Formats: sequence, structure tokens, C-alpha cells
Amino acid sequence: MLMIAPQLMTTLIAVVETGSFDMAAARLRVTPPAVSQRMRALAEAAGGPVFARLQPAVPTDLGRRLMRHARDMAALQADLSADLGQDGGPRPVSIALNADSLEVWAVPPLASCPGFRFDICILDQDHSAEVLRRGEVSAALTTRADPLPGCDAHPLGALRYRATCTPAFHARYFAKGVTAQALIAAPSLRFTALDALQKRWIARQTGQPIDPPAHHLAAPGPFVQATREGLGWGLNPERLVAEDIAAGRLIELIPDTHLDTPLHWQVGRTMAEVLAPVTRAIRNAAREALI
Repeated sequence: MLMIAPQLMTTLIAVVETGSFDMAAARLRVTPPAVSQRMRALAEAAGGPVFARLQPAVPTDLGRRLMRHARDMAALQADLSADLGQDGGPRPVSIALNADSLEVWAVPPLASCPGFRFDICILDQDHSAEVLRRGEVSAALTTRADPLPGCDAHPLGALRYRATCTPAFHARYFAKGVTAQALIAAPSLRFTALDALQKRWIARQTGQPIDPPAHHLAAPGPFVQATREGLGWGLNPERLVAEDIAAGRLIELIPDTHLDTPLHWQVGRTMAEVLAPVTRAIRNAAREALI
């Protein structure tokens, strides 16, 4: 059984969070050579390199798994201290959330849990289950309904999207209808290459696996703004564009053709008790925000 000294894990957290050995040393009040020695010892104990590069310090896949474990252990220790009536400090936890949920509804429930320090991995909901499966995070918002091994899954509801563009964009590209040929020519907006919402909506409307030309904008606010400015058409969360649609600044490509994306909150059982307040807050907020 692999046993790693707590001092090494604490040092790993400091290096990753500060981005350098020198700043980690300042935080821990030790010398930079001491930090280097500890990270070499951690790599030897774990059986592989912990950092892909050092300026700034970026962990390898192994390093990310160790980092999640280090934070889990620190969170469990803080939780135990609280149970014993001691001040254990905030519980550090790593979670994966999709950007649209953060923009639309997920920040308030996190803010209602002041006893935590969150490291949020922003990742498409279709792919967040993978980082949870690899042990890089302790919980994730995901489209996957069946529980991952060692996890509990909580269905939350669905985030509703509308395929929208400006009236001028619609007149330019879809004057003869929202056809497969028009969709092949009209530029779309995509969060990242992993974002499949636009292709999913197209397949539902046309029955064809069209991959439209796309601009990539990995930020919800600029994504909506790019739609308003006519850079392309995109699937936007209904709550972010409802006022634009009501005012006529944006229109749906095809009226009443929303796309609902189911979301589930999956939590590793090791951390389920520690994360129980977060799980309650997420589930309560989802009841109000999701379909």
C-alpha cells in the first residue's frame, strides 16, 4: 500500500497553488531546496514525475491525481477538527463544473458554503465525468446519469438552451430557411472543440451529422456578446438570452426548438460526507434554476 508523508502532500498543494517552488517555500517558511527535495521524494514514492514543467509549476496527470488526494486529505482533516470543536480552517476541495452552469446558477450555492475553499475545474459537462473517474476532482456536474465507480449520482434537472442569432444574421444566412445547406455555410459559435451542443441541435433539426464552421470562445459572457454582435449563431442558455429575445435583439433560428441538457451531480463516496453541505446547496439551487 502506498503511504505518502503528509508533509509531502502539504508541499504539493503549496507548489501547485502558488505556481512555483520559491513561493511555496515562502508560504511554508522553508527553503526552496527543501521544497525541491520534498517534490523529488514525492515523485519517487508515487513512481513518476509530478510536474510537467516548473515555470510555472504545472502538474502531470499523476500530479493532478495526487493533488486531488492531498486536498481530500486536508478537507477530511479540517472536517475532523471541526467535529472536535477545533478550528481546522476551510476544507479545500476540487470540483468540475461547466461554464454555463457557473454563469447561470452554480455560483450562489457555492457561495452559501463558506467552510470550503474551491478549486474549480471548468470543463464541458459531456467530459467532466472523465476527470472525476481519473480522480482529479472529488465531485462534478456531468451529463452522465449512471454513477461512476465509487461515486453517488444526484439528478438535478436540465439546463435549457436556445439556438439564437441576430435578425440581421438570420436574414443573411437563413433567408431561405434553416436548411442543412445554410447551416454548412453559416458561422457558429462553439465554447471549445469539446462543445457538441450546436452539432446536437443541428442533428435534431436536420437529421444530418453536420459540423458547421465555428468560432471558439471559451467564456460564457463573451459567447453571448458574440451572438449579440452577429459574429455567429450559437446555443445560449435560455436565462442568459431571454431578455434579448423578448426585446428582439436576438431571435431563435427556428422558433421553439430548445435543447435541454440534463445535469447530474456526482460525488466520490470518500468525500460525500465532507461535501454534504455543497451537495445540498447544489441540489436546492438546481430545483429553482433548471428545467
